[in-house]
Amino acid sequence: MVIKRKIRIGDLLVEQGAITQDQLMAALAAQKKTGHKLGRTLIQQDFIKEEQLLEILSTQLKIPYIDLKHYKFDPVTVQKIPETMARRYRVVALKENADGSLLVGMVDPTDIFAFDELTKQLKCTIQEAVVRESQLLATIDQSYRHTSAISTLAGELHDELGDTDFDLAQLGQDDDVVNAPVVKLLQTLFEDAVQIGASDIHIEPDENVLRIRQRIDGILQEQVMKEKRIVGALVSRLKLMSGLNISEKRVPQDGRFNIRVRDRSIDVRVSTMPIQYGESVVMRLLDQSGDMLNLEQLGMPADIVKRFRNHIHRPYGMILVTGPTGSGKTTTLYAALKELNEPSKKIITVEDPVEYRLPRINQVQVHAQIGLTFASVLRSALRQDPDIVLVGEMRDHETAEIGLRASMTGHLVMSTLHTNDAISTVNRLLDMGTEGYLLASALRCVVAQRLVRRICESCKTTYQPDRHEMAWLYSLLQDKQVDFQFHRGSGCPHCNNTGYAGRIGVFELLEFDEALSDALRREDVSGFTQAARKAKFFRPFSTHALDYARQGLTSLEEVMRVSSSIDELELPEIIASEIDE
Repeated sequence: MVIKRKIRIGDLLVEQGAITQDQLMAALAAQKKTGHKLGRTLIQQDFIKEEQLLEILSTQLKIPYIDLKHYKFDPVTVQKIPETMARRYRVVALKENADGSLLVGMVDPTDIFAFDELTKQLKCTIQEAVVRESQLLATIDQSYRHTSAISTLAGELHDELGDTDFDLAQLGQDDDVVNAPVVKLLQTLFEDAVQIGASDIHIEPDENVLRIRQRIDGILQEQVMKEKRIVGALVSRLKLMSGLNISEKRVPQDGRFNIRVRDRSIDVRVSTMPIQYGESVVMRLLDQSGDMLNLEQLGMPADIVKRFRNHIHRPYGMILVTGPTGSGKTTTLYAALKELNEPSKKIITVEDPVEYRLPRINQVQVHAQIGLTFASVLRSALRQDPDIVLVGEMRDHETAEIGLRASMTGHLVMSTLHTNDAISTVNRLLDMGTEGYLLASALRCVVAQRLVRRICESCKTTYQPDRHEMAWLYSLLQDKQVDFQFHRGSGCPHCNNTGYAGRIGVFELLEFDEALSDALRREDVSGFTQAARKAKFFRPFSTHALDYARQGLTSLEEVMRVSSSIDELELPEIIASEIDE
């Protein structure tokens, strides 16, 4: 058995001149209050940079420093250390060597207690490596998925239900038999979703199986289970949690509830819908515990942030944020409200539903069944002497007209609209019956946005685009000068073999000048479109997304996906032949 000598990390850093004795004493005092590791405390106190700390530990302890961001670990090897131990001691199993020893990444390789516990657990020789804490936690979240636990709990619930169909009457009576397995299964399902950053959970009964799908970075990932009969128990339990009618299966229902998962407050919006083989449930997960983003953190280019900020600080007018469902429109509006929220301004929001709770802001939940529609609430809101009004969505002519007229009478009105790009927003409003002169007088700017997936940094590689991609690019650039490399992800454990990890916003900002306003007054859609494309500061989605591709942040495939201006491209023979050459 290897006997490890205890090393005091504080004394080691003082000896190396990385920190002073006074800094060490101050960090030790802070450590007593927080309970964090000394190394983490020193970094938080800004006494030492994390990179400097890792380099000193690597050199002095004669162990390697491993960048987990680019390390292709084996998910099976990671599982050799139980998740609870990995999180407690901040360790991860990385590689099983030919001699039977195990390479283990440690945030604090001087922790002799963690080393001893690992030795007892693994019963093999341990080779240490120092790793960055943030990267280790991300690796743990990615590796210790709960898919097997979900399958196991689904099987237990299936066995508990017996051979008969699920009895709704038993739901509130027989907690030991029915509720406990359901609760454990749902708890594990939510923990897995929050751990991997899923935005939605889909529960879908099929003819012979149950499908549970999670939307991660905009793409659904599926887990199929044979225990289809448990769907009744799951749906009924979710309905109870959401305050819905558990006996009603014929019509769609909407509800919400709040849960705590991994010390985070999660607001869950629930939608049920009858389908061919039962009821489908979709749950949108909204993390209430995270800090709200500001405008700079949205991913907007600096020039768009500057011009958008000028518009939101104007005293009146209408600002619209457009894009498809799930593109981050509400996040952008909340970032604007966060900046505008001050004691001197009265802010009222009309939402369906209220997604995030904001201090000092009067937020109203739309409830159409009792007459609380967007239009009716907006009328009442304007009698509350607001400076700024946020309308969750311009859904109909009445709401749009009230909002436009309010923006002409001294109010700043912000709202969202479902359109593909900024230019088509005006077409949509005109189709709703809105008068062109109202739009010309009230609209200040339209922000359109999409989300593109980031290439996984751990498996990023260069590649040569195919003929169709190159043809699209040539048509976009209007010349044949392609002076940058193309990247994509090859797939690895860090990104669940998708090649992508995380998303970033793509924006276009259309500001209304005299030429655009004149076209609106005439309701000249064609003239408006032409003028918008020639506007001085207007840059379409494709151009902004291509900038990300140039920087290696996203792939050409993603640029093509968000660029709706060119759907099908037919090339002249001369261009096609040049590409082939």
